Amino acid sequence: MLHLRLLVPTELSAAVLALLGGYPGVAHLSRITGAALEPAGDLIEVEVAREVADELIAELHTLGLTTSGAMSVSPVDLSLSAASAQALAEAPGNSPDSVIWEQVEARMGADSALSGTFLAFLTIAALLAGIGVVLDSPITVVGAMVVGPEFGPLAAMSVGIVRRRPVLIRRGAIALAVGFPFAMLVTAAAAWVGARTGLISTADLTSNPQTEFIYEPGVLSLVVALLAGAAGMLSTTSGKSAALVGVFISITTVPAAGYAAVATVLGEWHQVGGSALQLLINLIGIVLAGVVTLMIVRRIDVYRASRRVPAD
Repeated sequence: MLHLRLLVPTELSAAVLALLGGYPGVAHLSRITGAALEPAGDLIEVEVAREVADELIAELHTLGLTTSGAMSVSPVDLSLSAASAQALAEAPGNSPDSVIWEQVEARMGADSALSGTFLAFLTIAALLAGIGVVLDSPITVVGAMVVGPEFGPLAAMSVGIVRRRPVLIRRGAIALAVGFPFAMLVTAAAAWVGARTGLISTADLTSNPQTEFIYEPGVLSLVVALLAGAAGMLSTTSGKSAALVGVFISITTVPAAGYAAVATVLGEWHQVGGSALQLLINLIGIVLAGVVTLMIVRRIDVYRASRRVPAD
């Protein structure tokens, strides 16, 4: 269940109450007249089954609530009542399969922002990847995968393409276009210092069987990127964030960037080319899989909505 808190201008209260009162999947409707000061009006609260939340939010948009009033949505961990049970029974579909598109877009907008924190995490991840390559340590490389924040902008681009939100596409593209070169430049500078001080040498890249998969992409690299992109998007739309950890340690974007930076400094151009190709394959594969997954999810949403029986 989800909890909707609505600040409703007086002139819209009757229409909002009429909508909510006859909506399947709705329970515990309450109203405090005159409680809202800005905008002046009523405070209306209601619990909604996740399965119908996206449609209901869209209808509240249509009424003009988000223009002249306000709406906030929060999860309800536990709701015990006969009304809640009836609301869940009335709502078609399964809660984990239901997507609240407004929530997804808001999350993607935040996760794809180019910020100091994003640059810091991406740079640290690239440095960890560079160290992992030099030490031939797959554990360190996996750590870099987990730290890397690049999935947010990639997912934002997928959502932007499917939902036709140019701002999300632009935001994600800018974050990646600025973030990766910055992180690679810092990693290359660190590698240059390491090479001049004798901490690293070309020999570190000529015998690294544990991490050579980074610069040797193949068909399976694309398959992994596609699967990771699909899993990541399903995790994002369903709210099951735990699955994202598996996505992070499946994609080879940050390791490829870190490897390319170190190999460039050491003049290992074969590894540079292979790592760059690996990076490109992963970026394209994740976005492509995200787009296809979202298109399928949206079609399922449309079908589920068509099965909803209007209340009498």
